[in-house]
Amino acid sequence: MTGQHGVSSPDRQETTSISVTESEAQKSTPVADSTKPSTSNEKTTKRPRLRPRKAAMSLTPTAITQLRNLLNQPEPKLIRVGVKNRGCSGLAYHLEYVDKPGTFDEAVEQDGVKVLVDSKALFSIIGSEMDWVEDKLEQRFIFRNPNIKEQCGCGESFMV
Repeated sequence: MTGQHGVSSPDRQETTSISVTESEAQKSTPVADSTKPSTSNEKTTKRPRLRPRKAAMSLTPTAITQLRNLLNQPEPKLIRVGVKNRGCSGLAYHLEYVDKPGTFDEAVEQDGVKVLVDSKALFSIIGSEMDWVEDKLEQRFIFRNPNIKEQCGCGESFMV
């Protein structure tokens, strides 16, 4: 092969070029490699397998027990976890009964208990752990959220 001004370069190998018309070059058909014979038994490339996703939120055993008690009703309902703009830090957790899941709600199922995570709150809740705590004065669900950047003194509201 000749180099830049028609001078032959010994360290470069000659390659063959294939000339095609512009319309043929625009087509999206694969070009067969002429160096190896084509066989009909060639393996196709495998698609990468999708890994199972991690749940948006995890539940502790005490939370599962309490949620199971709340969901054992004559009329079946679901519990949706979300956040509302409230409190001194900006956001507070909100639990509500719903008849059916929202269009983009994320379902978290653990040990036979199904909880929905509101799609608008998913960014704030993802990676959290839901727990049930009983003290002498109160009983409530608490959330251990690794995304919290700031939390108010009473612990009711947070900011991510």
